[in-house]
Amino acid sequence: MTQANPHADVVDQVAGLVAGSATHALRHQRDKVAASTQGSYDALFDPALPGLSLAERLLVALYAARLTPSPELAAHYRQRLAAARADAALVEVAERGDPATLADARLRAMLAFTRALIEKPVEGDEAALKTLPAAGLSTPEVVTLAQLIAFLSYQVRLVAGLKALDTPRTSAEPAGGAEPAPANVPATALTKAPIKAHGFTNEVLDWKAWLDVVRLDQATPEQIAVLEESHPKAKVSDYYLFLVHQPEILRQRSTAFNAIMYAPGGMARAERELASTVVSRVNGCVYCASVHAQRFEQLAKRNDVISQVFEDPRSAGTSEREQAIAQFSVALTERPDEIGAGSLRALRAAGVNDAELLDLIHSIAIFAWANRLMLNLGEPVFPAPQAA
Repeated sequence: MTQANPHADVVDQVAGLVAGSATHALRHQRDKVAASTQGSYDALFDPALPGLSLAERLLVALYAARLTPSPELAAHYRQRLAAARADAALVEVAERGDPATLADARLRAMLAFTRALIEKPVEGDEAALKTLPAAGLSTPEVVTLAQLIAFLSYQVRLVAGLKALDTPRTSAEPAGGAEPAPANVPATALTKAPIKAHGFTNEVLDWKAWLDVVRLDQATPEQIAVLEESHPKAKVSDYYLFLVHQPEILRQRSTAFNAIMYAPGGMARAERELASTVVSRVNGCVYCASVHAQRFEQLAKRNDVISQVFEDPRSAGTSEREQAIAQFSVALTERPDEIGAGSLRALRAAGVNDAELLDLIHSIAIFAWANRLMLNLGEPVFPAPQAA
């Protein structure tokens, strides 16, 4: 069993990546992602973070790892709870028991919210979110809890993907990296009319939070700085204005997101956007699917595959490579505990090299995080119907 070391990179540690190995070296070529992933962990489990106690946060983490399931991460958070001298009865409930039996209404509400976000985030609604303030959580505490659960969803999928990437290939497996044949894209691949299917669309949507956002005229200098670092439109976005209740957590999350989605080299940005759209479709996040469908279209100058993703993400793809990307995105999203070396074969056969695989794993994992925030903290706002 891996011993928790607060000074080590937790993902490297839990995934079993050895310094000097090919996968460790590959991961740290995207060092900004690795650093902000660890920075997110450090911010979320900072003992000095006000609001939720460290023991509460670690109990949520253990419960989330149990539900996913992720034995390696469960072991890590169990060790941290032991080091924190957490109540053994509460640890037992998080690990094996039924949180509904807890006498502590606050922790009971937190773990119920954890189960919802881990297992069926699409079923989150305003009433579910408001059980947390009803149980005594302040808005900044709600933000901490939501970010924590969403981060754990990212962490689980990142660890699973890296473990698969680190498994030695058999001699029969392709190394990947061959230049793929260009997809045979028809001239009509870019449709101008909005794509709408099963409640999903590539139209421009807005989003509104269900709890109070930070008002700019009352924001602290740190909150303003984090908003300015995060996104050009963060100061007018309910999403960022809600998450900035916990500025350092948002800072680290925004750094990770931007490094994953926009870094040069590796997997083509359009393919990262395709994976993000697939994940959002699988998770049921209408808002995220709309945003990243638009970005794919802007980068690829076509949207034929978006129509396919909205219709059925499991069979989407205009080429062997796109099909492999979509199918792996579905698999890592739905069952990270079943991902192994064999899960990468179709991608490698389609010419995806290891640097591109890393970017794909990051893109899928970060949308396990993004979708859970968007689905469970607010709702999409659709454009007003055009007058006839």
